[in-house]
Amino acid sequence: MSRSFELVPTREALQYALDHRAAPGRTAVVMTMGALHEGHASLIRAARAEVGPEGFVTVTVFVNPLQFGAGEDLDRYPRTLEADLKTAEQAGADVVFAPSADEVYPGGEPQVRIAAGPMAERLEGASRPGHFDGMLTVVAKLLHLTRPDVALFGQKDAQQLALIRRMVRDLNFPVEIVGVPTVRESDGLALSSRNRYLSAAERRTALALSGALFAAHDRLAAQQALHARAEATPGTHARAAALSAIGEARAAADAHAVAQAGPGGADGVRAAARAVLDEAAQAVPPLVLDYLALVDPATFAEVPDDHTGEAILAVAAKVGATRLIDNIPLTFGPPVFGPPVFEPPPLGSQPAESPPLESPTPDSPTPDHPPTLEPPTFGAAK
Repeated sequence: MSRSFELVPTREALQYALDHRAAPGRTAVVMTMGALHEGHASLIRAARAEVGPEGFVTVTVFVNPLQFGAGEDLDRYPRTLEADLKTAEQAGADVVFAPSADEVYPGGEPQVRIAAGPMAERLEGASRPGHFDGMLTVVAKLLHLTRPDVALFGQKDAQQLALIRRMVRDLNFPVEIVGVPTVRESDGLALSSRNRYLSAAERRTALALSGALFAAHDRLAAQQALHARAEATPGTHARAAALSAIGEARAAADAHAVAQAGPGGADGVRAAARAVLDEAAQAVPPLVLDYLALVDPATFAEVPDDHTGEAILAVAAKVGATRLIDNIPLTFGPPVFGPPVFEPPPLGSQPAESPPLESPTPDSPTPDHPPTLEPPTFGAAK
């Protein structure tokens, strides 16, 4: 079916659009801070798929001042509304709600806000005090204004996604929250509106973030595969001794490794990631690590070395003046076979060109089938 598309700048215009939509189906919202790229477009396409051709998709474009702390890049954050409208329409949106700060916060900053709770004191919350309170406050307001059946957020902002899910559950919001896998550029860098700030040299260094995550993934896969071989191969101690006796040193060493293999531990995964980040700290320009954490997806508390089940390996760092985040989901327990999800290029490899800051177009390439793992998101997404 053919769809109309419009920009609405006020709450009244948004309510009119929602009340008078032609299709009777489900409604979805994708919240963004603008500067839309392929990661956001994938969210919008996922929203369209969720509600179908009879549904209604709203995209919000709002740079939320409440979630920027002192010294952060509120004024520097890119505003590219004309290009954003084209991206949103092509991806399947029906309406873009792009209000002013006065429209969202009439009378100034709100006196009543959402308190994000203990999870917000960790990782991003520790580095950016008050950020998650401001993020949840605007998400709550936009959920009320857009009235969706389903809201979609990117898994790249994993802590943000977990807090939104917690808020919706704790405060009984009648909405389904869907996480959408991170979209990456061809060199592995997670798509972000802030990638445009990176010089060519800074971008080469920034590849260490995804490189560290995939090195950790590979370490876990190797540990679990070796453990599975040990479980399936009896008598490897005796075999190692016999091979040593006939001079088969390499085969004996392999048999000994299998015999000694234990389940993949969290500490080994952390060490594999940290080795990549330590190397990047010596690069020019250097990577300045904020945190590397292997955490429980429900609480964002660090997991112990004997952890089993789901976990998230999260990293945040500065390269030059640009702060970047990334993460990857990992499962500790059953063996992991097959190739890694993504083979990152060497740290010094030539990156793809990033558009200049003043470019009016989206800040990243839009391949037909970009690699995915787990997109930046919404009114809190960077």
